Amino acid sequence: MGRGRPVEPFHRPYSPPEPPAPARRPKRFVPLAVVAVLAVAGAALYLLVPGRDDQDAAVRSVPGGAGGRPPTSDRSAPARARIVETLPPPCGMVSQATVDRVVPKATRRENANSTLSTCTYASAGSYPWLRVEAHLYAPADTPTPVEDAESYYNAQWAQAGDAPFVRTVTLERQRGIGDEAYGWSRADKGSPTVVGQLTARVRNAVFTVSYSERAPGDRGAQDGRARACLGTVTAVAREVLTALTHF
Repeated sequence: MGRGRPVEPFHRPYSPPEPPAPARRPKRFVPLAVVAVLAVAGAALYLLVPGRDDQDAAVRSVPGGAGGRPPTSDRSAPARARIVETLPPPCGMVSQATVDRVVPKATRRENANSTLSTCTYASAGSYPWLRVEAHLYAPADTPTPVEDAESYYNAQWAQAGDAPFVRTVTLERQRGIGDEAYGWSRADKGSPTVVGQLTARVRNAVFTVSYSERAPGDRGAQDGRARACLGTVTAVAREVLTALTHF
């Protein structure tokens, strides 16, 4: 048996191996590297700037909302939340300088308990006189102190609009004194005297400042003096409000 034809060798064409593909860097490598450099520089600057610790402590003390931002503050919230706990001394809500100006050489008379106080300053001839009266609806005495004070204030406002023995000159709401306030100027029927009165509510307390003087003359003269009395008590009421809210 003869030999078979030898198998011809297969000559595979040579192709050199492909070089390894270069390692791919993430597309964000360069920006991230820049951010890292900036972060290092910022940290160094942070350590060198004085006073940063105190500022950061203040920032950390603010509770964060969504996204780490502090909630929007309501500037009126502290005022709404404040409750008057006790009344100041009855004759301690008006400065002596104011008393000397409004009622020169006045004698004073006071009465007080935990929820009601009055102080009256009067001259030797009974006129002029200045009176400060404060009502407190204490949280220890009622579960609704603010609502009770509102009810009392509204009752006083209603009575002023229907007073039988006086002639009202002006009766109107006043802004900028407490939570709500009204001013009332009037002339007494049958007596040559006029009165200016301001009543205001601050949270759970209601106070009234009244000032009276003699006003002989015709109706026009009395009306002018009554309005002047209202201006006097408005100024005094601002002192009383400060005493109530800072006592």
